[in-house]
Amino acid sequence: MSYSSHADEDDDVEIEEEYLGDYASVRSIVKEALPFQILATIGGAVAGFIFAGMTNELEMIPGLIVIAPAVLGMRGNISCTLGSRLGSAIHMGLITKIENNPELTNNIYGSLLLGLIMSIALGIIGHTMTVLLGFESAGILALTSIAVLAGVSSGIILSVIAVLLALGMFRFGFDPDNVVTPSIATIGDIVSMLMLFLSAKVVLML
Repeated sequence: MSYSSHADEDDDVEIEEEYLGDYASVRSIVKEALPFQILATIGGAVAGFIFAGMTNELEMIPGLIVIAPAVLGMRGNISCTLGSRLGSAIHMGLITKIENNPELTNNIYGSLLLGLIMSIALGIIGHTMTVLLGFESAGILALTSIAVLAGVSSGIILSVIAVLLALGMFRFGFDPDNVVTPSIATIGDIVSMLMLFLSAKVVLML
């Protein structure tokens, strides 16, 4: 084996050790992720407080309590997936700026369209399940309207936050994969619950 081959192997070993030390070590993962996980826990409690303040809306809109957890779960799943895709695209060098970036716009539009489709389905499923289980429902139109308003509005807000967060964390030297998903999950719970609350009020005023 030539000297150059040995040198290449040594370089590969050094790169691997540097990667494990700076990026993939247990210490670096915990150091980056722990603060955001703590914030995620606090954010979940904040979302709970918002939900606790919706007593009047829950009483006046039968079936709202059925779709509320589903709205949070749906929005969290879609937004976290968007955050993960953005993080992967940034690591691959596909997203380096916000302007004129097809990869970025396709991810955002896909996320918003998926949110709209699932919101409509959620309203229909929520009404159907409520009726089948023998409970009173505010009606398929009311529940679907609330789900769509809450899902689309929170989707737009969270898409903007996901993009800014992913690009910002990467530029400041953080790994987006460790930061974006828990952050979006936390912010998503708060934003989705707040939009659900406001959407319920809008429907009650109609």
